[in-house]
Amino acid sequence: MALLQALGALGRATLALLAAIGRVTLFALSAVSHMVRPPFYGRELAVALLNIGWLSLPVVGLTAVFTGAALALQIYSGGARFSAEAVVPQIVAIGMVRELGPVLVGLMIAARVTSSIAAEIATMKVTEQIDALTTLSTNPMKYLVAPRVLAALIVVPLLVAVGDVIGVFGGFAVATGSLGFNPASYLKNTVDFLEPLDVLSSLAKGCAFGGIAATMGCYFGMNSGRGAQGVGRATKGSVEAAAILILAANFVLTGVFFSL
Repeated sequence: MALLQALGALGRATLALLAAIGRVTLFALSAVSHMVRPPFYGRELAVALLNIGWLSLPVVGLTAVFTGAALALQIYSGGARFSAEAVVPQIVAIGMVRELGPVLVGLMIAARVTSSIAAEIATMKVTEQIDALTTLSTNPMKYLVAPRVLAALIVVPLLVAVGDVIGVFGGFAVATGSLGFNPASYLKNTVDFLEPLDVLSSLAKGCAFGGIAATMGCYFGMNSGRGAQGVGRATKGSVEAAAILILAANFVLTGVFFSL
């Protein structure tokens, strides 16, 4: 009897998970379809570009520079055990560009942008502003969701590129200022070691992570419960879902780009 109850609970959880995946997939497809069909709301897109892109630069830059600096120290300390300190430029470059840059930018966007989008849209739902848009013959998916998702797809890869450069610079500053590396040699080793596929994978990850972050914020905001508790649950759930999906997507994309 206990076994049957456990199997039943497992089955219900599996069905609920599949249903949630289906709802999110349909929501994302609907958002994409509204991006390419008129009418287009240029002002909403411009505001989203500003909020997601420009206003995220400080947190992205600070995160990247300290990560690159710490990575250089860690690689130097670990390499010293094997007399391999000279690999610091190469490892910092490949670590930031392939992995740490896009992932950390994605998580920062999830923390800053996803939560903001979810709280904003959930509050609009609670105060019936979304119902008012529908009454005015304005599609909420086209007016609220599509511009935000499109803006994230555009600017998050740019933020990843900026984060990669700043992170490599953080490693460069520590290596040349504290670890005794020659600046010209460090830069040459960095440039020579990176390949176009490394940069392409970083930008592709940024695009995917931006889409995930914006979609989760919009989805949880549009499906939030009523009242202040509903807004809070939507905000918390959006960040948790975005962070988990970003890490999962990072694993999948890494396998796609760099699998043997």
